[in-house]
Amino acid sequence: MNLIEQFHAGGFFMYFILLFGLLTGALIVERTIALYAKFKTAPKDFRKNILSFIASGDFGAAKNYIEMSAKDTAIGNVATVGCKMRMAGAGDEALQARMDEQLSKEISSIDKRTGFLAMFGNVATLFGLLGTVTGLISSFAGVAAASPVERANLLSQGISEALNSTAFGLLAAIPALIAFAVFTSKTEGIVTKLTEEASALYHDFLFYSENTDESIATDFSAGSNKENTDSVTRN
Repeated sequence: MNLIEQFHAGGFFMYFILLFGLLTGALIVERTIALYAKFKTAPKDFRKNILSFIASGDFGAAKNYIEMSAKDTAIGNVATVGCKMRMAGAGDEALQARMDEQLSKEISSIDKRTGFLAMFGNVATLFGLLGTVTGLISSFAGVAAASPVERANLLSQGISEALNSTAFGLLAAIPALIAFAVFTSKTEGIVTKLTEEASALYHDFLFYSENTDESIATDFSAGSNKENTDSVTRN
């Protein structure tokens, strides 16, 4: 018996198993492309380079650097929000709120649809079990009403339907659950690294921006004191 014959021998629920198997395959391809092929990371010296702009208070230059070196990256998008907020003169609380908001959006974008793989695998398994149960029910119901000559044939058909349904359900579920575990691990690694980088950038914006403001205030105060001293000396 070839694969097509085994599929048809599995009964009505085989079509649902096939549907979820196809959805699983499509989602595995999509997640592989999204997490491994299309996902972009910032350069290794990204934080070091942007820190020099932040320390000097040149947030416009920092934003331009992000667009050139880390455009369309998750950490680049978070850093861009930080630069825009500082350019607008936002306070520390507003800065944190907007950067956290952008970070949540990036995490949601990375993690989307991965959870469906677990659901597809579980549903395919359940459809396989449902086909098993209905196959056994129809088998024994037919045996009870059949003649002794037909009983063996009806029983074998029912058992064949039950086992084929179970087998195809597992064939659809196993790749889905394996892929779910792999993609979940990959996603967690990306999210953990992104969260750490975003936290470090926030503290850079917080600490170095404050130091810049204090430095400016100190320079201004020193200049004013010098002018006052010169004025007194001339008088």
